[in-house]
Amino acid sequence: MKKPGSDTLFVGSIPELYDKLFVPLIFQPYADDLARRVAALGPSRVLETAAGTGAVTRTMARALPAHVELIATDLNQSMLDRAVAVGTSRPVHWQQADAMQLPFGDERFDAVVCQFGVMFFPDKVRAFSQARRVLRPGGVLLFNVWDRIEENELADLVTATLAEVFPADPPRFMARTPHGWFDQAAMARDLAGAGFSESPRIETVTERSRAPSALTAAMAYCQGTLLRTEIEARQGATLTQATAACEATIAKRFGSGEIDTKIQAHVVSVRR
Repeated sequence: MKKPGSDTLFVGSIPELYDKLFVPLIFQPYADDLARRVAALGPSRVLETAAGTGAVTRTMARALPAHVELIATDLNQSMLDRAVAVGTSRPVHWQQADAMQLPFGDERFDAVVCQFGVMFFPDKVRAFSQARRVLRPGGVLLFNVWDRIEENELADLVTATLAEVFPADPPRFMARTPHGWFDQAAMARDLAGAGFSESPRIETVTERSRAPSALTAAMAYCQGTLLRTEIEARQGATLTQATAACEATIAKRFGSGEIDTKIQAHVVSVRR
């Protein structure tokens, strides 16, 4: 059973492992995609919510002209601390903020961007309403979310493996949260509920997830995400043992050397 709020608390060593292992494993291809889309909008002022350790922030900092103001926010200060420590190619304003209660005035941004953060918002309509409020007329909300877990091979395999390791109480974080909000009708409904009158454009994008080894992939999922807190809360296997079990199943499926697997996400844009 998960603890209240546990799906949003990135603490301890998770931010560093998340950034070192998980970002290159699954996030960077979509960060490149999202940054290209933002740059094509020609914005002057961009707000990022749920920036995490700054994967898309760093990519946008390179892709956007120097005059574009970039503000990156996240609920978790520990994630922002990691983002600041890694740094960006040009100045970025980092600020702790809740996407459901943005501390910015009305109509201040040309684009609001969110990379794989919407799934974590307890009240998505409220978060979308806040994004709409701070967007200028004609501004764009642009975000991506993971497709169903069955379309994402590593996440699905790790979840199935941990269900065998902990049969009495399987850790379901990956299926419940990162891959738990993939229904396109729900996306359109929640955006409309937030006041967006235009229909969103939703594009399904398939990419590849690559890692130098099965161990790297297993550590990324088991130790660099909030799945770790669920594993550590359970009896029957240690974090090291659970990681080793996932490494073994990944190696059995994809090989013990460099692995290459399918990932899939939806990219959503809607104009104010």
